[in-house]
This record gives sequence, structure tokens and C-alpha cells, in this order.
Amino acid sequence: LAIFLPLIRAHREQTSTPFVLGLSGLQGSGKSAWAAALSQALTLRQNLKTRTLSLDDLYYDHLELRYLREANMNNHLLQNRGLPGTHNEVLATEFFSQVLGQTESHVGHIMWPAYDKSLHRGQGGRVPVDEWEEVALGRDLEVLIFEGWALGFESLTQEEVTTRWEQAKAADGQRFQDPFVVTTLADHNLSHLLLMNENLGRYCELFTGPQHYDGFLQLSTDNLAYVYEWRLSQEKEMRKHKLGGMTDEQVVECVKGYMPAYELFLERLQNRNLFKGKGKGVREKKH
Repeated sequence: LAIFLPLIRAHREQTSTPFVLGLSGLQGSGKSAWAAALSQALTLRQNLKTRTLSLDDLYYDHLELRYLREANMNNHLLQNRGLPGTHNEVLATEFFSQVLGQTESHVGHIMWPAYDKSLHRGQGGRVPVDEWEEVALGRDLEVLIFEGWALGFESLTQEEVTTRWEQAKAADGQRFQDPFVVTTLADHNLSHLLLMNENLGRYCELFTGPQHYDGFLQLSTDNLAYVYEWRLSQEKEMRKHKLGGMTDEQVVECVKGYMPAYELFLERLQNRNLFKGKGKGVREKKH
């Protein structure tokens, strides 16, 4: 908070639009807990009306995801929700346009998107629109914390994706068969990786790129295998408290599905300051 509070105050003096804090973190890194804690601290301690939005809240609805999956049966990257291509870009664009398009002379309201992963027997689905919360812009929204695993990721050139895939294919025979695999590019068709990269490019331009944030916090790690351990621990706690939860095998498959994106896009985010020395970005390393 000590880093972001001066930025938030300066922002509030210059504009009526909310300060947008991007919070990026790998699966299981605790980004949702961080977002909730930051929101509570800003609201209760600093009297700043703060709300959170998850990238998950922008998923396609259940039927749309099913149609997407059935139309791309050979593309493993689109068989489950999560990767670029499984979110409703129109909903995302409209939401951020309304939130950030307000002016001093016009304070409107917005319906807050919500997604419930427990719907449809755990397959997930969008909360009905008539159950979304109505939020007054300006009066009820001074800080927006937007959290998601892919925030800050930027697409590569087609040549970069192709080169990395070719390198992965060449080294495929030397891969160590670890259940917590972190090298998966060779398991996928190049055209599917290029499509994911293309989808991410649109996401970045429309709502997940660094240009959309006034501040940015990244929860990072030097070892991608930790993601498996974090998610296994989370699901174990859910089962312990009889809140459902995936089996260990399902967790491993779920995390493995995200690895191609981590392999292609995470390094660039970790190796650069999104705000080029402006003091708006913070990186917290997890072990």
C-alpha cells in the first residue's frame, strides 16, 4: 500500500475515473486473496471505495464455452476455460469502456459481471445478468483491482512462437518425464499455439495490456513447478472442508493446460518493468 497510495491520491486529484490496479499471478499464487486483502485495506483504512474484478468473471457463458470446445475438438488449448480465446471480449471491452469512460459531468451506473464456477455441476457458468450488482460509477468506485493470471502478458511475433515451438520439438526426445511438467510446447500443434498468441494479442489491446493499468502488481516465481504444488494444496483444502475440489490428477491436468502460455509469455513479463521506471509496478516473488 505504501507504494500505491501516493499514486492513487495523485490519480484522484487529476481525474474522476477509478485508479485501475492490475494484479497478475500464476495459478495458486494467491492473487484472489491479495486482491481481497488490498480491497479491504483501501476501503476500511483509506476510505477509498474499492472493488475487485477477476479475469474469470469475463469468461464466456457455459453454452458458449461448450460450443467453442465442440467446434475445436482437436485443439487442446480450447477444451477448457482459462486460456486466451475463452473469455467474452465484447463483455470485457464494454465493461472497461463504461468504467473508464466516465467524466465529471456524467456519473452513471454499471452492472458488475460475475461468474460462478460451481454452476453446471462444477463446469461453471455466468451468473444471470439480473443478479449482477449495480454499482454507481464515481460515488461507489474509486479504485478497481483487476486480477488474473494473464494480466500483463503480451503476444509474440509469429516468428518467435514458431522458433520456440521448433526448439521444443527438437528437444522433445530429451524431455524428463516429470508429472509436474513445465515444458509442453511440443505437445501442441503449432497452429493452435499461434491462435492462442493471436487471441492474446487482442486481449492485450482491448483490456489486459499494460496500457490499461495505473499500477501493477505481479506475484511471480522462478520455478513453474511450484504452480502444481500451490494448486494441489488449494484443492486439498477445499476437499478437507467438503467444498468440492478437483482430484490430484485433475489438478495436474488443469495446470498443465496453462503451461504453454507460461512458457511463451511469462518470461517477457518477468524481465521488464511495464511502466518503464515510473514507479507504478511491483513484483512480489513467491516460493
